[in-house]
Formats: sequence, C-alpha cells, structure tokens
Amino acid sequence: MKIAILPGDGIGTEIVAEAVKVLKVLDLPFEMETAPVGGAAYEAAGHPLPESTLALAKAADAVLFGAVGDWKYDTLERRLRPEQAILGLRRELGLFANFRPAICYPELTHASSLKPELVAGLDILIIRELTGDIYFGQPRGRRTAVDGHFPGAEEAFDTMRYSRPEIERIAHVAFQAARKRNRKVTSVDKANVLETFQFWKDVVTEVHAQYPDVELEHMYVDNAAMQLVKAPKKFDVVVTGNMFGDILSDEAAMLTGSIGMLPSASLNAANQGLYEPSHGSAPDIAGKGIANPLATILSAAMMLKFSLNQPEAAARIEAAVQSVLSQGLRTADIHSEGTRKVSTREMGDAVVAAVTAGVTMTKTIKG
Repeated sequence: MKIAILPGDGIGTEIVAEAVKVLKVLDLPFEMETAPVGGAAYEAAGHPLPESTLALAKAADAVLFGAVGDWKYDTLERRLRPEQAILGLRRELGLFANFRPAICYPELTHASSLKPELVAGLDILIIRELTGDIYFGQPRGRRTAVDGHFPGAEEAFDTMRYSRPEIERIAHVAFQAARKRNRKVTSVDKANVLETFQFWKDVVTEVHAQYPDVELEHMYVDNAAMQLVKAPKKFDVVVTGNMFGDILSDEAAMLTGSIGMLPSASLNAANQGLYEPSHGSAPDIAGKGIANPLATILSAAMMLKFSLNQPEAAARIEAAVQSVLSQGLRTADIHSEGTRKVSTREMGDAVVAAVTAGVTMTKTIKG
C-alpha cells in the first residue's frame, strides 16, 4: 500500500506528522514517501506542484495531504500560488467526489456554537462535486466590458458550467452513500436563478429514478445555509456543486465544535483518493504546537477505509479518537473548562497510545 505524504505549508507539517505516527503503529505494510507541495514546493522547485510530486501522487494508492497556503505568497501570479497545487491534484488525478463528514462527538456538544440539543448526535455527510463549476469553468479572466451597466470599464469574469456526465456521476455517488446511511439525499442548488443549477436539479432528479428506495429533496443553497444552523439534524447526505459545497461544508464544520475535527476524502472513479483535513494551513499558529491533528488523523482513517481496503484499521483509529476525547484531552480549539489542554504532539501521542491499547486487546481476544 503506497501512500504519498504531502505535508504542505503552515501547520500541515505538524498535523501530518501526527497522522503518520498513528499509521505506523498499525503494523500494516505501508510504503510512505514524502514530497513538497504548495508554498514549500514553490520554495524548493519554483512551482506549487512540481512534476516529481505529481508523479508520486499518481503512482500512489492514496495521498495524505496537509494544507497549503501562506499570506506571503499572495503577491505571486495565480498559477504559482500554493492553492493551485490542490486544484492541480484534483484535476490530474480526476478527483471528482469530495466526502466531508460532519460528526459531533458526544464529548464536544458544548464546543459547538449552537445549543447542545441542536447538535447532539449530529452526523451529516456532505458530498461535493470537485472538478466542475465556476472553479474550473472556461472562459475566465479580465477584460474591458462592452455591455452591462458600465461599458468600457474593467471587469473580471468566471464561468459556471456543468456537463450531464459530471452531474450524473456525483448523483450516483450520493445515492449509493445514502443507501449505507439513512436513505435520504438533499440536493442543494440555486435553480431559481442559475441555468446551470436548473440543469443540475433536472439531472439529479433523473438519476434518482434509479434509486426509488432513497428519499430525495431539493433545497436552494441560501435555505440550506440557514437550515444547517436552524435544524442541522434534518440532513443526512447533502450533494451539491463545487462552490456551494466549499462554503456549506465549512459551515457544517463549525457545528461540530471546531473545523479542526473534520476530515475529508476526495476520490476518483478508481477509489484512488486524496485525504486532508477540512481546515487550512493556519500560518498564524504554525510552529506553536497548538494545532488540532484529529482531522488529519481521521482523514487517515478515511484513507484506510476508502482507498486501502482496511476498514478494521480505520475503525481502530476512529475508536482511538473517541477514546482520547472521552479522557478529556483537548487541543486549544476545543478546550473548555474541566478538560485538559494538550499540544499537537501530545494529542497524537494519546491517539497512538489508544490505538496500541486496542491492538493489544484485539490480539488478546483473538487468542
């Protein structure tokens, strides 16, 4: 099982180190190779996604990714900015389906900005289409306007577009995921304004005919944003486009207490995946040892489940995370009165200890 380790920038190096530490105690035949990406790659090779890094990612069964970005690179031309690395990996690997689970652990209900009764038991899966929409649509750029309200003025433009195959494949992913959960899909669009999303709604409805056992509801994105903070537990699987998914998944992250708790998986048709925490590189806290590594550790668990066919190992990591939370260990982002504040490394060490304890118990039970 070959894993490409791409730590990236900011806190990326710190949180990925803890996830790798957890993977190593599983005693599985991993082959891990590390390469620079993002700003670190720009410094080393003059590009955020060097050919050698891309080649490693393509050859791997899965990619464990940290985070990219730093304010000091904001003046670079767009193609050289760190964020282009993640867009390039999605495009080159064909990663079209992003899974972002938003789960509120019982121990963290009071860390959420919402009332505990609204988030207790929360378990949402947001499925975001990754390769279409306004992020990749062409044409795009800047020009002098020839019409509109201010002809002759400088303007910028991007193109929102989706093809039928792109919508069909992400709809199938959502309905199939719902069959393993509570058999309900909410498709989020803006069909009342955007032709692109009227098309999205029509195609999702057509695909739904193949899944009569799954309930489908359509919801405008502004209403979905409101309902996520009003009644979040009404959702089960949410499927939406690239831009709406980007925004809503971060909103859902805060329902759980901290974005530092949210893992994610981005998969292609062959289940090769890129696994990363939902948060960013947080350069303001880099090197301070206070970042929460749990989202990255849980991303590694998703990697074991989806790309490496190791569901038992994934379950052990998830159980270990639950265990350290039940022990009252908290990084700064989820710390509250009555809990023990720990560093990034201490949290990783605690998960390692819990995984190791689980390994011993499993071996004892099996005799």
